[in-house]
Amino acid sequence: MTALLSRLRDTLSISYGQKVFLLATLPLIVAVTLITLVVTAQSRQLAEREIQALEAQLIETKREELKNYLSIARTAVVNTYGRAAPDDDAAKLAVTRELAAMLYGQDGYFFVFDYDGVNLVAPRQTYLIGKDWTGLEDLNGTAITDELIRIARTGGGYHSFDWPKPSTGATERMIVYVNGLQDWRWAIGTGVFIDDILENVAVARADVERRIRTTSLYIVAIATAALIGVFMTGMVLNLRERRLADAKLKQLTQRIIDTQEEERGRVARELHDGISQMLVGVRYALELTKRKLAGDPATSASLNKGIDGLGSTIQEVRRISRDLRPGVLDDLGLGPALQSLTDDFSARTGIATEFETVVFRNRLDQEARIALYRIAQEAMTNIERHAEATAVQISLKGQRKGAFLRISDNGKGMVWPQSDRRKVGGLGMRNMQERIEQLGGTLRVLSARSGQTGTVIEAQVPLTHMLRPQTTTKESA
Repeated sequence: MTALLSRLRDTLSISYGQKVFLLATLPLIVAVTLITLVVTAQSRQLAEREIQALEAQLIETKREELKNYLSIARTAVVNTYGRAAPDDDAAKLAVTRELAAMLYGQDGYFFVFDYDGVNLVAPRQTYLIGKDWTGLEDLNGTAITDELIRIARTGGGYHSFDWPKPSTGATERMIVYVNGLQDWRWAIGTGVFIDDILENVAVARADVERRIRTTSLYIVAIATAALIGVFMTGMVLNLRERRLADAKLKQLTQRIIDTQEEERGRVARELHDGISQMLVGVRYALELTKRKLAGDPATSASLNKGIDGLGSTIQEVRRISRDLRPGVLDDLGLGPALQSLTDDFSARTGIATEFETVVFRNRLDQEARIALYRIAQEAMTNIERHAEATAVQISLKGQRKGAFLRISDNGKGMVWPQSDRRKVGGLGMRNMQERIEQLGGTLRVLSARSGQTGTVIEAQVPLTHMLRPQTTTKESA
């Protein structure tokens, strides 16, 4: 469970570059989102005001038409109405016939209700004539007859309600203008359906919504292009900075390695030429003293013990000096240096060591020789300390891709931590990796798995570190 949580945390964690990218893009995304919302809201409000203004203008035009139509109707019946008495049935009949004949358009007509709610004229809907329609309402509960009569009593005006359209039979919105013939207690009026206006308004609203969506898509596309531009620019800058950093790091690592080799060479020379010679001088003096005190057995035994310990110290100093910077590596080449290293390793540890090499066509340059020697030295140190191996095989060959070094043992293998298998290993393994990477080569470590034993280390140096055949000094096997 802990390992699962650790892997999940590693998966969800973001790098420094990703954090920088988020810091750069989040304000842009927030700003674009707010701009889109504000532009959409403002556009919708502006469009709605314009649509409402257009609707009001069209309806006002319809109202003026209705007013004109009713004026024409009143003019047509004014003579008959003006000369008739309130109870002149013949005049009323003549007026109703004249109004019923005044039709216009597909749905235009005039209607008449008396103040008691009885319909007197309805030429396109004759089923209404002669019936009392007091309390009539439309589908939305809007009063029709009562409101028309009220408006006519107060001097005339407009009213709007839903009414069946004669040409289609569908219920549509209707605007009527009604006026009163007060002497006859009549409400006379005409109406017009505004479904065409409502349809035009709906089309205008749909067009506005389409334009708003298009504008939003344009904004999103521009923002996406900007984000891609920021991302690509960040990637280019990041890659450029990373290449520069890698180049500087590589130069620094190479400088550190060169400094280490120089310091090792200096210390090796100091040990060999200075301390080793001093110890040899001390041993010579002790041997001379031993010869002078040959008659004293106790003193001779003590001197022998000191001379033997001093001899061992001299050998150890020489071994350390040779490990720090073997002279045979500079004098004879990599093959003899590795042969000397394996011989000393086998003699010191008792592990059977086999070394195989061939003569190189081209000679390795100094950096490649030192790197391969240090890799072999580090590998054999790990074998001695950790592998518990009984046999080691070392192979140094030249291939088409360059120099190839292979070190294998039959030990218990390397145990990689379960929580971090991506790491190369300890300090020694990292040193191997850094050295081979400085040369542009490759390093492979194949460790034992279940049911197997041993570890294999393979290091390859590219051909760029092989000198031309016509050089005077050649690599020896």
